[in-house]
Amino acid sequence: MTLAIIGATGKLGALTIDALLDRGVPAGDILALGRNADRLAELGDRGLRTATIDLDDVEGTAKTLDGVDKLLLVSFGPGDRVSQHGRAIEAARNAGVLHLVYTSGLEAPTTILELAADHKATEELITASGIPATFLRNGWYTENHLQDFTGARERGVIANSIGDGRIATAPRKDFAEAAAVVLSTPGHEGKAYELSGDTAWSFDEFTATAAAALGTPVRYEALTPEQEREQLLAAGLDEGTAGFLVTLNANMRDGAMAPTSGDLARLIGRPTEPLATTLRTWV
Repeated sequence: MTLAIIGATGKLGALTIDALLDRGVPAGDILALGRNADRLAELGDRGLRTATIDLDDVEGTAKTLDGVDKLLLVSFGPGDRVSQHGRAIEAARNAGVLHLVYTSGLEAPTTILELAADHKATEELITASGIPATFLRNGWYTENHLQDFTGARERGVIANSIGDGRIATAPRKDFAEAAAVVLSTPGHEGKAYELSGDTAWSFDEFTATAAAALGTPVRYEALTPEQEREQLLAAGLDEGTAGFLVTLNANMRDGAMAPTSGDLARLIGRPTEPLATTLRTWV
């Protein structure tokens, strides 16, 4: 069986490859696809099959995917990603891929998270394609808060407008392990998994956990959205980026990343890594 990964040179893709190899999938059964030639060369040195792809070339991508049984499409960053995803889906359909796995967003069809609109649209494209699919609706990575931890270490304070909002994070490697499970075991077609950490924490709790890891006092400062926007602009961010972050934090304040379905722990067969464990690795 050939397993292909579009986005193999990114952080999640790389960790998924590690997890597949750890699960005993032969390196030669994995086709790593991406645009970073240097990173692909490194993967090739580990025995993986590799190829650079240009998603603007649907026909060429389809030829590259010929013979692939299962394809993991790691979602692209915000921007024109729905169109990019659409071309990847078209190529997969033309190549006769038997099972498409897509890293979507937590509760993508119904969430208030504005960032997830592209995921909802991509899921609809996949469904319309007719390819048997699995949606890995990934929640929030603990690593997304490394900058907060750095602020705690350097200034003894974490400040944002999330307030009492709760976030059920897990480290990226837990999500990658779930992807590897779905790619390497049968019975996941037609399913959507809501993936998040086992425990949703508040920033008061994050601050206390950071203080314990660092062994120094840390305080949390809850900002209003207006205060946060002013601070972001003062730090040199442009209006668009500042507005995006303020909106994102408003969504998290309203609970967009709080759901804890338990799907992630069930897929990987163990509890997700606790916040305190991850933060200790950052010290």
